[in-house]
Amino acid sequence: MRHLPVRMARWSARHAGRAIAGWFAFVVLCLVAGIALGTNEATTKDFWVGEAGRAEATATEGGLERSPTERIMIRARSGELDMAAAGAAAQDVTERMRDLPEVESVAAPVRSKDGEVLLVSVVLNGPELKGKKNVVPLLEQTAAVGADHPHLVVEETGSPAISKGVNDQRDEDLALSERISLPVTVITLLIVFGSVIMAGVPLLLALSSIAAAIGLSMVASHVMPDAGVGTNLILLIGLAVGVDYTLFYLKREREERARADGRLGPEALVELAAATAGRAIVISGLAVIVSTATLYLATDVIFSSLATGTILVVAVAVASSLTVLPALLVVIGRRADRLAPRRAARRARRGKPARGGKPETGRVFGALLRPARTRPALTLCLSVLVMLGLTVPALGLKLIDPGKDTFSRDIPAMRVYDRLTESFPELFVTHEVVTRSTPEQAAQVKRALEDLGRRAQADPLFARAPKEAESTKDATDAKDATSPENPTNPKGPQSPTNPRSPAMSEPMVRTSADGRISVLELSVPHPAPSAEAIESLTRLRQDHIPATVGRLSGVETAVSGDVARGRDYVSHESDKLPLVLGFLLLMTFLMTVWAFRSVVLGAIGVVLNLLSAGASLGLLVLVFQGTWAEGLLAFDSLGAIASRVPLFLVVILFGLSMDYQVFVVSRIQEARQNGMSAREAVLEGINRSAKVVTSAAIVMVTVFGAFVALHLTEMKQMGFCLAVAVLLDAVVIRLMVLPSVLLLLGERAWWPARRPGRTVRAQEPAAAGSPAEVG
Repeated sequence: MRHLPVRMARWSARHAGRAIAGWFAFVVLCLVAGIALGTNEATTKDFWVGEAGRAEATATEGGLERSPTERIMIRARSGELDMAAAGAAAQDVTERMRDLPEVESVAAPVRSKDGEVLLVSVVLNGPELKGKKNVVPLLEQTAAVGADHPHLVVEETGSPAISKGVNDQRDEDLALSERISLPVTVITLLIVFGSVIMAGVPLLLALSSIAAAIGLSMVASHVMPDAGVGTNLILLIGLAVGVDYTLFYLKREREERARADGRLGPEALVELAAATAGRAIVISGLAVIVSTATLYLATDVIFSSLATGTILVVAVAVASSLTVLPALLVVIGRRADRLAPRRAARRARRGKPARGGKPETGRVFGALLRPARTRPALTLCLSVLVMLGLTVPALGLKLIDPGKDTFSRDIPAMRVYDRLTESFPELFVTHEVVTRSTPEQAAQVKRALEDLGRRAQADPLFARAPKEAESTKDATDAKDATSPENPTNPKGPQSPTNPRSPAMSEPMVRTSADGRISVLELSVPHPAPSAEAIESLTRLRQDHIPATVGRLSGVETAVSGDVARGRDYVSHESDKLPLVLGFLLLMTFLMTVWAFRSVVLGAIGVVLNLLSAGASLGLLVLVFQGTWAEGLLAFDSLGAIASRVPLFLVVILFGLSMDYQVFVVSRIQEARQNGMSAREAVLEGINRSAKVVTSAAIVMVTVFGAFVALHLTEMKQMGFCLAVAVLLDAVVIRLMVLPSVLLLLGERAWWPARRPGRTVRAQEPAAAGSPAEVG
């Protein structure tokens, strides 16, 4: 692996045209293959976890699975609701909906307790996850009914409409993040390189890498289903690491160009850069890939999708840096060599000195490095104390699985949802009790479930079943128009899988055709994330079920529903966290030892990554778990952190931290191999890498920080934590903690590796010659 980057760079440099054409052909091929195969989306069963997953699997086996349901609310635009007009609108809704192929059944209208709202429930065909795609025609028909009844407000909500709204909002947010991050990235690159062409190269390769990775992810989804989040992460990580890898390579090539001062040709300069920066990029990319692969141990479709997207885009970004980038640099270098005499003459006429010489660290970086250089022990102690202090809030971390109740109210369907649950609080949450027994026990199981329903109704945490709709003539007419007995309503509430109407007086038990599986639905008038809803689930599982259906011998019972899904998901992740974290620490240690042949550096890398991840998680808890920053960052606090965020962030942060660890320590190792003392090597390596590492960090912070402007709280949390972690890692860890540790340890930091003999740099070859490979 040591010489692979040099050999690849040498071939690309000598066959620049073919390398460039081959790269873009590869990108097109990936996209074409992905589009041709399409995306294999994860199905509902791929998300089943824990007891809730077992319950849903059992219900699906009996044909009693949850169906996507939409709610159409009809209310007066002002004043009291005219039931005659509302009934006519309800009949219009029913007739329009039942003619849609996407609709399975339409329930009878139900009037709210205050008499101000008439509700029509519509069950969609197909599995739950397909609802967000099938809901579009329903929304169009609801809008048409509203236009035909201008004195009424006719509006629609439900999980399908909300899911569609969330997806639309996420797409808009991603477009916004691109509009924020791309200009800042371009400006940063212009400042670093002072050249439009050189600034455009990292951006071009990052975007082409993202395109290729998206195509490959579509192909990979046929092996591992896509949970719908992989593309988002490819855009996020791809822009960050794609620009960073190219940036490190470009900066090294420019250093070699300045040092050679015209004595080496573009091919030789590219090989020199490949021998150092190219090898570091390979090691760094492998570190990110190996770290991210630990997410597969979580055995969760979302984490697997995130891991696949990250691994693919990092692998493609590394490949672009080793193949097409050297070719582009040779083409640009040849052009620069042709223009060099003309530029030198212009500079001479203006009295400016020729460019070249040793790169300078700069005043800012010199000031940041001064504490570690002059007082390493004190700097180390203070820096570690600061990082540990920032970690303290993470001890109070609370996890929550964010459901629809936590989504932004900028989504129209969420505002309608709030009005729906205000008028019909029993629609907040539904617990689904699923049983499996022998057919001979069916009657006994049904009686036990009915007893369970009565016990739940007597519990103040559960919703009391509402009475039938008011028996006014207008209400009756509206109901008759859509009743099961009405022959004009072929899609009425006749299906055994049709959700219980809010108008039913008792909880309904649904039983499969073979009598083996039964489902009881219990309503809870509290939002899913609330303490009351969580307590109702606990009481149901621990008290009510054992006292009723749990007494029956040979009957399997499990509970699913909105709350159960979330709680079981959090529990599943908590159980997997030690396994993932343990493998992550082990792989980080082994990768560092393999890269630098030093056990001490491996241990240092693990500790520094833990400090960086812990401090960023602490700040995440401090900002998002409380309410003080709500106005500042435009979010509504959940009182907890989204359950997927900490595990994902720790894994990604370890990978990204390894980026900087590899690039900085590689420069120190190179200086050490060139005969410098341990102290000189540390200062030289930090000096030469500080500016480029910080420039790369600015790009990453910009990309990740743009996610703080998004609507979805989970994405805000993720972007904030990543941005803070990269900033802390680049400034505090790499400019203060790491140099302090290495200066204090001296040669002991490289144990058990022996001190290398002095490596003589390649003598100046001919302009088109090939330099000796630098070890």
